[in-house]
Amino acid sequence: MATAPARLTQSTVVPASRGAPSRMSSSPRTCTLLPAPGSPPGRNAQSLSKKAARSQGARRTGGARAPLPRAGRQCKIGGLSPQGCPRIPADRRAAAVDFPGGRMADTSESGPDTDRRPVNEQRRRRIEKIAELKALGIAAYPDRFPRTHTLAEAAALPESAQGLALAGRLTLRRRFGKLTFAHIQDQDKAFQIALERDKVATASLAGKDAYAVFQHLIDLGDFIGCEGDLMRTKTGELTLSVKRFTLLAKSLRPLPEKWHGLRDLELCYRQRYLDLIMNADTRARFALRRRVIAAFRETLDREGFVEVTTPTLVPTASGALATPFVTHHQALDMPAYLRIAPETYLKRLIVGGYDKVYEFAQSFRNEGMDPSHLQEFALLEYYCAFWNYEDNMRFTEKLLAAVIAAAAGSPVVRFQGREIDFTPPWPRIAFRDALTQYAGVAPEDFPTVESLRAEVKKRAPDVEGIEHMGRGSLLDQLYKKCARPQMLGPAFLVGHPIELSPLARRSDADPQLTDRFQVLAGGREIVNAYSELVAPIEQRERFEEQAALRREGDAEAMAAEDDYLLCMEYGMPPTSGWGLGLERFLCLLADRENLRDVVFFPFMRPQSDGGGAADAGAADDTGAPQAPEGA
Repeated sequence: MATAPARLTQSTVVPASRGAPSRMSSSPRTCTLLPAPGSPPGRNAQSLSKKAARSQGARRTGGARAPLPRAGRQCKIGGLSPQGCPRIPADRRAAAVDFPGGRMADTSESGPDTDRRPVNEQRRRRIEKIAELKALGIAAYPDRFPRTHTLAEAAALPESAQGLALAGRLTLRRRFGKLTFAHIQDQDKAFQIALERDKVATASLAGKDAYAVFQHLIDLGDFIGCEGDLMRTKTGELTLSVKRFTLLAKSLRPLPEKWHGLRDLELCYRQRYLDLIMNADTRARFALRRRVIAAFRETLDREGFVEVTTPTLVPTASGALATPFVTHHQALDMPAYLRIAPETYLKRLIVGGYDKVYEFAQSFRNEGMDPSHLQEFALLEYYCAFWNYEDNMRFTEKLLAAVIAAAAGSPVVRFQGREIDFTPPWPRIAFRDALTQYAGVAPEDFPTVESLRAEVKKRAPDVEGIEHMGRGSLLDQLYKKCARPQMLGPAFLVGHPIELSPLARRSDADPQLTDRFQVLAGGREIVNAYSELVAPIEQRERFEEQAALRREGDAEAMAAEDDYLLCMEYGMPPTSGWGLGLERFLCLLADRENLRDVVFFPFMRPQSDGGGAADAGAADDTGAPQAPEGA
C-alpha cells in the first residue's frame, strides 16, 4: 500500500512581520548579472553580496534602496542563464534585481501578491514574461495536457489518491515562504493546490528554479496543469500536493478584482466570460440552465416525445402574435423572417404522422427591450396528437413539478422573498376573473373599442401602438400591465378571448373563448398552451381576420401562411400544443428579475472603445478588494 503524502498546512507557516526586516538564511545569496544579448555569457559577471540582499529586504520594509544593475544587464532566474531573454527596460530593473536575490531568496516573507500597476503596464510585463519563459524552454501555449480528472471528480476522490493530473485557471495564490497555496478553477469547481519549493518541477527545471518560475512568471488568470498526489490539510481541505506543473495558457490581462472589478451588470452582460470566471453565482445559474434542459429532455423522451429541428429562417412570419425580424433572401430575391415560434412547422409534423414532437427553438421577436423581454430567446414547444387542453394541463402539472424537483431539488421555489409550491394540483382562474379581481376591470363595462382604448391609455400609458389595437389586444394589455404582476401562482389562466388565440380551438361552451391555458408563476407567464385549431376552413377565416387587423396597423397580427393551410387540408388529428419560455422559467428558479441574467450573451449595443470590465480593477492573489487610485 502506498504511503499517503505528508500533510501540509497553511497554519504551520508563520508570516514575517510586515514592519520587520525579513529573516535570511545563513548561506550566501547572490544575484548574478548576465550581459546583454550578444555578449559572452560570463563577461563582467558581478554578484550581489548577502549584505546587498539584506538591503533589498530593507527596501521592501521602508529601508535603504538596493543597488540597481548596470544598463543592459539581466538577472539570472534561479541560477539559470536564459540567453534569449529580452533586455530588461529601465523601469523594470529594480523588479528584476528583486526577483532572485530578494523576494525569491527571502523565503520567510509571506502573504499574497498584489499588483496595482495600470492594466496596460501589467499586460506589457506579461508579454515580456512569454519571452522569458521561452528562454527557459517553457511554452506559453502548449497544444494539450493529459488531464486525468476534472476538479469535481478529484474532489470526490479519497485523500490517499495519487498520480492525478488536474488543470484549470489560476485564480488565487498565497505564499508562505517555501510553501505556496493556490486555487485553480475549471467549469464546475475550484480546487486547492500546494507547491513546496524543494519538491516541485516544471519543464527541465526543479526545486527552487521551478518554484521561482511559478512565483514570478506565472500570473493569476493563467491556465496551468498540475500533477501530484492528494492530501488533506490540517484545516480539512482536500489539496493536490503538486510535484510538477505545466503552463497551459498565458493570460495577457489581469483578472478583474473580485469584489469591485466586475459588479457592473452591463459589463457582466458584455463580457460574460469574465463574469463566469469571477462570480460563482453566475456559474451556478448556467449550471441550473443545463440541468433544467436535461430534465425536460429526459422526461419528454421517457413519455415518448421525439425531439426535432425546424427552420429558423422562414418565408412567413407566423406562429404567434408578435413583430418579426425581417431580412432579405439574396438568392431567391424575396423577404424572409426569423421565426417568431416553431408552432406551425411542428404541427406539420403531426399531420405527417408523428404523435408526439418537441423542440428547443431559438425564437426572435422584434419588440421592446426590458428586463422581462428578450428579442432572442429559447422556446420549448411540444405537440401531442389525440390530447385536448385538459389532458395537457394534467401533464403540465406533473412535468413542471418533476423538472423543478430534478433541477432544483424541490418543487418549492423561492422567488422575490416568497415561496411558490409547484406540487399539483394548481388552481384555475378565468381571464375575465383575473381582470376583475386583480385589475378592477370588467370587460363588459367597455362595450366599444374606443371606451376600452381610453381605459388602457389611462391605466397603462406606456403601451405603444394602442391606436391600432383591436379589442382582444387591448384587454390583453390591461391584463399584462395591471393583473398578471400580482398573481403569485402557480395557476392556470383559462378562458382567453378568441381574438388573442388565432391558432387555438374555439370553446364548445362559449364561442367567444378558446380552449387555451397559460401557466402563471411569480407574476409572469411561463407556459402558453391550447387545444389546436385543426379545422382548415375556420383557420383560414381566422387568418383573414388577422390580416384585417394588420391592414389597420396592428403590427402583432399574425400573417396568413398558405402552405400551413394546405397542410391542414390533408387532415390533422385532435392535438394539444404547449410552449414554455425557457429564460422566464429559469429566472423563476434562480430568483432573478432580469432575463439577461440567464442568457450567456444577451444582445447589447456595441461599444465604440475596446475597454471593458478587465480594466476596472485587477485582483490581487487573494481576490481581496483594492482601493481605487486616490483613495
